[in-house]
Amino acid sequence: MALPRAAIVGTGFMGPAHTEGLRRLGVDVVGILGSRPERSRQAAAALAIETAYESYADLLADPRVDVVHITTPNRFHFAQAGEALRAGKHVLCEKPLAMNAGESSQLVDLAARSGRAAGVNYNIRFYPLCIEARARIARGDLGPILSVQGSYVQDWLLYPNDYNWRVLAEEGGDLRAVADIGTHWLDLVQSITGQQVSAVCADLRTVHPVRQRPKGEVQTFAGPGAGADLEPVAITTEDLGAILLRFGNDAIGTLWVSQATAGRKNSLKFEIGGQNAALAWDSERPNEIWIGHRGQANETLLKDPGLLDPAARRFTGYPGGHNEGYPDTFKQCFRAFYEYVAAGDLGAPRPFPTFADGHREIQLCDAILESNRRRGWVTI
Repeated sequence: MALPRAAIVGTGFMGPAHTEGLRRLGVDVVGILGSRPERSRQAAAALAIETAYESYADLLADPRVDVVHITTPNRFHFAQAGEALRAGKHVLCEKPLAMNAGESSQLVDLAARSGRAAGVNYNIRFYPLCIEARARIARGDLGPILSVQGSYVQDWLLYPNDYNWRVLAEEGGDLRAVADIGTHWLDLVQSITGQQVSAVCADLRTVHPVRQRPKGEVQTFAGPGAGADLEPVAITTEDLGAILLRFGNDAIGTLWVSQATAGRKNSLKFEIGGQNAALAWDSERPNEIWIGHRGQANETLLKDPGLLDPAARRFTGYPGGHNEGYPDTFKQCFRAFYEYVAAGDLGAPRPFPTFADGHREIQLCDAILESNRRRGWVTI
């Protein structure tokens, strides 16, 4: 099966991550576009990509490009995704899909009319044991779901001189920790349980109302700007927060999200409790899942394709004992997208996160923001 060809928009943290995942899948990355022509040329040279585009118009006019990967700052997603769809390209966009639900709703409508595949890179879904958890719940192993709780915690914005464009509301949106990493957790648990969040009650906090911004661009996860020429900048986006959740099947839950917890580098955890059993998983130990029981010994299942549900086995790249991690989730998410496009039946069910999923997460973000401002429950 010949896979479509790709071009990358964005040269920061996610641009190279997408490029690596695509190449491991066997996709030809024909070009890349940065924020300026010189950035395009630098990235093309560093990543051994043939074409460094001068402009987005040049990228969209390239007949070799079948799929556009959007990895730019959040405020560009709406316009770039829309232009790509109107140009007849398939689109795989980094989350969030847009800056607000009004924009994302327009993109859902445009994608439906375009006759093109349109996905959002909620790659965490594609850890094999997350797919295994979804399969076990779907076949009834846990029984009715009673509770869903967990966290997504990092420390890269702990200090007041930690800075990245994501902390600015005008660049990333009014929510930051929730929108940046909390949406990954929300998308994951809804995907696994098959239940949507129906109401939220949020308490959010901005730890550093003023941060010290280096004069010059700062790469994601680059660390504090010690020794740099700094200037103060006012911050309104949240560093951490707690969110109570209600699900459509009457399950209740909690989410703790933080980008300012020392020692936690990139820790997503969930525990899902059912009437018959429970499941727990930690992204920093992604090749094992805990299975809890009341009347028998608890279990720990290590990732082994021979022991997994066929749905999980399909997205498992290595034998048991050969660990898979974060970069593999990009490859497997892209695999689901590209094999779907290559099959040619764009009316078939989509095995990847869609623009509709991305829109749903932005609706959740809007509700969480409103809840924090109102200091009470908000129904989605």
